[in-house]
Amino acid sequence: MKCMTCGSSLQPTHSDLPFKVSQHSIVILKNLPVLQCDNCGEYSIEDPIYRRVEEILDDVDASAELEIIRFAA
Repeated sequence: MKCMTCGSSLQPTHSDLPFKVSQHSIVILKNLPVLQCDNCGEYSIEDPIYRRVEEILDDVDASAELEIIRFAA
């Protein structure tokens, strides 16, 4: 797969990424599988992984300012 930003190849890796779930709430998903560009560092999340991310974020307590969750497929 090619990077949409620079055209270099994307490599599978794991990363910790933040997601803003409300005006005052952020969730960090740890060890999230992503495809990351060798050249510019841009990343992409594959559709099946993103669907799981959405499920996780739907179950988050939006009243907490910060929550850290280890990703599990």
